[in-house]
Amino acid sequence: MFVFRREDLPPDAEFPANLEKLGYFINEKDQIRKISDPEQEFQFKINRNARYNEVHREMMNTCIRTIVSSRLQDLGLTTLRLPLSSTPNDPHVPIWVSPNLSTASRIVVVFGEPNQDLGIWAYRSIGTQGIHAGSAVSFANAVLGRKNGGDQETSGDTALVLANTGQLIWNCGSRRAVTHPSWIALPRRSAVDPPMTMSQRNKIPGNANWQEHVDCVFDEILGARGKLVKADAKIDIIGLAEGGLGAIRYLANDWEIWRPYISGICLSNPLQFTHIDLLDTSASSFSAFVSSRCRAYVLSDRPLGMPVSGFREHGCNCYSSGEELNIECIMASAWESMLEWLGKVHADPGYCEKQLMVQDVEVDLETSGDGPSS
Repeated sequence: MFVFRREDLPPDAEFPANLEKLGYFINEKDQIRKISDPEQEFQFKINRNARYNEVHREMMNTCIRTIVSSRLQDLGLTTLRLPLSSTPNDPHVPIWVSPNLSTASRIVVVFGEPNQDLGIWAYRSIGTQGIHAGSAVSFANAVLGRKNGGDQETSGDTALVLANTGQLIWNCGSRRAVTHPSWIALPRRSAVDPPMTMSQRNKIPGNANWQEHVDCVFDEILGARGKLVKADAKIDIIGLAEGGLGAIRYLANDWEIWRPYISGICLSNPLQFTHIDLLDTSASSFSAFVSSRCRAYVLSDRPLGMPVSGFREHGCNCYSSGEELNIECIMASAWESMLEWLGKVHADPGYCEKQLMVQDVEVDLETSGDGPSS
């Protein structure tokens, strides 16, 4: 058996959290490109050792998070710590909220995917479409200020809450919450050491997983009527994958309490199922609300907004997101359509979606007469 001394082990990978030192810049299209080759996107594989690639990517993501946070702050967003009783040094989860949260009559809440950082839709989308498009920056700009994705001008009467279903691991060393990919990339004693073991010290009270975090946002933020939010504020919910499922499950359990306040729900990659999460089909049930004032956007090769099958499985109309490959890229592709529809639903309390039963039909070209002529 070979035994290596600690000093003989290869050192852990180290890279600076600096865009220029990593060899990249932001071009005029807000895209991150290589300084040595302005046409090339971020290069993940730079070494045969997977650990080096992993740490290198995390440093790039750190740069992106810093840029996105700065831009969201420029839009006026501030961070709240959950639980609300926590201090900066206590384990906590940060979320973004707009300064008009307590005065707005309409609140748009986004529950993201549990593998993404706060304010990031998808690093993949940031690489291809740009920082504004792949993050919450363009979205927040539309919600808070200029236009809500459609033709309606918005005033300061719409607030924004960006929940944080991803950064739920407390890093005691840096005193901040991180995602699981960031945890794996934390410094180690050597390049061959395993990642640090998690313990109770790494859990955040009331936010141990994405469902608990969704519950916490409802209970501590949206439920604080007359304190953190207006007593009669209406809420629009956007839920991405597990974030949407968490919101659906929470509301299904307490629908009688929340019925007067929820205006509409938009989902990407819906994960709720009618035979599991939406069993009550009475006229006043949450299932009836989902069928009439909720819609979902899914992977599809059809144009954005085209109806696709899925109502029977998910209990709401499903539409093409315009994205056909990556679930994490749905939000970057479809958020404008989501906001436009939510604005229409918010403006009309009596609005009901017509149930669309879409079926894929295979056409036999030979028997239909549309086949090639001989």
